[in-house]
Amino acid sequence: MGEINIPRDQQNALNAIDDNELDRLVDQAIREERLGDLNRLPLTSCGPYISKKLHYFEQALAKYREAKAPRKRAETGHTLQRAGSDLSFAVDAMKRRMEEEQKEGQVFYVDDQIVPPYRFDKRLSVRVSYRWRRTVDDEWTFGSITFVHDVDLRPDYTTPVPKRKPSAAKQEQDRQNELSQTWQHLMRGALYSVRDYFREGGDGDKIPDTFQATIDSYTRGLNNYSTQFWRQQP
Repeated sequence: MGEINIPRDQQNALNAIDDNELDRLVDQAIREERLGDLNRLPLTSCGPYISKKLHYFEQALAKYREAKAPRKRAETGHTLQRAGSDLSFAVDAMKRRMEEEQKEGQVFYVDDQIVPPYRFDKRLSVRVSYRWRRTVDDEWTFGSITFVHDVDLRPDYTTPVPKRKPSAAKQEQDRQNELSQTWQHLMRGALYSVRDYFREGGDGDKIPDTFQATIDSYTRGLNNYSTQFWRQQP
């Protein structure tokens, strides 16, 4: 799945599933104690969320099938029923999300296909591209905003000092790992901020070309508000 958008192939798989048929096949699988015709539905192509719920249902089905004692059958049967309901709910939730995305896509779209840099430096940046229009009758306007964050790499004195000083290569590897995690945080925050801005009716013409991410006064790092470019800056 994309970071904020459901990929086209997953949308096609979701559209191929009839909700009533799904419920019927889940009930049938529980009665027959095997997946059976439920395998015909493209559930594994609907993304990791639904795939995970299907896996849980399969596990619950296996435990129910293996149970022999009445008490164990009752316990595993209850778990199986809940897993089946969770699977149906997951499909319904993803369909509703897809419908919401398609409705929003008539007036804005945020591109979430962002490739990380090969190597990270302490000055991180993420460029988010988008298109928007005020009404479906207007022409599309294309734009982008670049989020910038200068990582504070000063040592954290609250963590214990290693007994042996790591090699220069190990230090650089640790540095790259830390910067990579911070970049991922910046990237996700940037995407969700632009999407939420448009969801709340924000004017695309007022989005700045660049934005210096704000930092948490306590951690010196990013927080949930760091990329909200429309907030009043201190």
